[in-house]
Amino acid sequence: MILKEIQNIFHKELDSIYGTDEVGSFFNILIDFYLGLNRIALVLEPNYTITKEEEQPLFEALSRLKLEEPIQHIIGETEFYGLPFKVNKHTLIPRPETEELVDLILKSLSGKKDQPLKLLDIGTGTGCIAISLAKHLPNAHVFAVDVSPEALKVTRENAKLNNVSITCIEDSILDIQNDMLKSAIGFFDVIVSNPPYVRDLEKVEIKNNVLQHEPHLALFVKDDNPLQFYKAISDYAMTALKESGLLFFEINQYLGAEMKTLLKTALYKDIELKNDMFGNQRMLKGMK
Repeated sequence: MILKEIQNIFHKELDSIYGTDEVGSFFNILIDFYLGLNRIALVLEPNYTITKEEEQPLFEALSRLKLEEPIQHIIGETEFYGLPFKVNKHTLIPRPETEELVDLILKSLSGKKDQPLKLLDIGTGTGCIAISLAKHLPNAHVFAVDVSPEALKVTRENAKLNNVSITCIEDSILDIQNDMLKSAIGFFDVIVSNPPYVRDLEKVEIKNNVLQHEPHLALFVKDDNPLQFYKAISDYAMTALKESGLLFFEINQYLGAEMKTLLKTALYKDIELKNDMFGNQRMLKGMK
C-alpha cells in the first residue's frame, strides 16, 4: 500500500479527535519508529509503498489512537531532557514542564557539579528526574523512591538504558518504612518531588488520553487535602536535608500561594516560585 494513502486514512480517522497538526506528528513518529523513515521520505517519494507486514503496526497504532491511548504508550518510549525513557501504564508520561524543573535544579547546582552530592527524588515514576540528574551530575549519588513496584521496575530499566547508577527504594513518603530513609538526618544535598497534585475537581480539565491511560495514583489528590504530599515531603526534608540543602517541587499551578505559605510555615528560606514555559506557576524552590 502507498504510505501516503495510509497517512490520509490517519487524518480522516483522527483529525476530529486530535487536530491535523497533532495527527501529522503522530504519523511521523510512527513511521520513524516502525519503518525508520523520516517525514522527508514522503515528500521526496510520494508513492513510497510498504508491505502488508509493514502496514500492520501502523493500523494497530491507528486503532489505539482512536481510543485516545497516548502515542508514548503505543511505541513504549518517549524523550525527556534529551534522553530516552521507557514508559507504560504504570508510570506518568514525562512532560516538558518537568524538564524545566530538572533544568532549575542543575542551574542551582552549577557550582557543585563535580562534588559528591546526595540527591533524593520522591515519587520517581519513570525515573526521569532522578536519571536526568544522575546523567548530568556524574559524581552524585541519586536515590529514587516510589510507592509502586511496577513503576520502579520501569525506573530500573531506564537507568540501565541511560547507563547511570541510582538507588531505587520502594516506600511511601506518607508512611516511611525504609531504614535508610528513616535514619537520614542531614544526609541529602537536594530533595526533589513531582508528587500527585491534581485535585479531583480539576479532572474536567484533563484530556482523555491522560485520564483513561495514566495512573491515577500518581496524578490525583483529594479536594480537601491537596497539599498532603507536599506537607509530608517538606516536613521530612527539613530533617533529611543538610544545612542549606535545597528542596524542589513541581506544583499545581493554582496553588502557588498556598505552597509558598507551606514552605514559609515549615521555616524554609530563600523561597522562589517560578513559572513554566506556559506562564503557569509550576516550580517551587526552598532552602533549609
